[in-house]
Amino acid sequence: MRVLLYIVLPIVLIVGYFSVYTVYQTERALVSVLGKLSGDMDEANVYGPGLHFKIPLVSQVIKLDARLQTLDIKDSRIVTIEKKDVLVNSFVKWRVRDFSRFYTATGGFYARADDLLEQKVSDGLRAQFGRSTISEVVTENRDTIMKELSTQIDESAHSLGIEVVDVRIKRIDLPDEVSNSVFERMRAEREQVAAGHRADGEKRSEEIRARADEEAAIIIATAESGSRVTRGKAEAATAGVYGKAYSKDPDFYAFMRSLQAYQGSFNSKDDIFILSPNSEFFDYFDKAGRSSSP
Repeated sequence: MRVLLYIVLPIVLIVGYFSVYTVYQTERALVSVLGKLSGDMDEANVYGPGLHFKIPLVSQVIKLDARLQTLDIKDSRIVTIEKKDVLVNSFVKWRVRDFSRFYTATGGFYARADDLLEQKVSDGLRAQFGRSTISEVVTENRDTIMKELSTQIDESAHSLGIEVVDVRIKRIDLPDEVSNSVFERMRAEREQVAAGHRADGEKRSEEIRARADEEAAIIIATAESGSRVTRGKAEAATAGVYGKAYSKDPDFYAFMRSLQAYQGSFNSKDDIFILSPNSEFFDYFDKAGRSSSP
């Protein structure tokens, strides 16, 4: 009896171990019996979180991820209604809605599901961009386009057993060859604008310089005119003073003028002045010599 217990108990434990499986909160499970999913003819049984039983050695448990998935789609080349090529980076949030259909369509491979879904998103983006301009996609109608695209992709993904939660565009770029031509055109336009600003600045500077030269000429002419008037008045006053002095004592006036001339002529010891002795310039020297002779 004890020997029988030692034989039967391990067999029971082994059979029990292979007859039980656990499904976690983030998973759903399908059971395949001899290569065929268990359940009704139209729909397979989907097992939720918890402890479940299966037929050992005959049944195979297929666990599928029930969490939200993210698909990144990079550099999809799309043509807009303006016939311009753009590179679109987008992402898709999706999860499995019908696990039986999902397994049938993809074999349970999420990479295969990503490939099929990416193709649907790319086709949807081409359709939406083909009816829109870059400006509408980037700014004006972006939210509307994304909602329409999400609805369209979700409906087409039903055949895969997938629910599309959201589709968003992360970035829109121009291809390198288009970017270079756009940058060159922008540079040419900016250079043209800059040349126009420089021409306007030069024109205004010439106008300002011309006005400044005109004002300067007027100021100089006015100053010269005033200086001539002032100089004329000064010369007239000087002549009047000289006239009064001369009228009071002509001889003394002539003597003082001669002294001033002598002082200006012999201002330095190195000055050399050559004149004839009979010159009128030395009249007062001669007079002084005659007055001092015996």
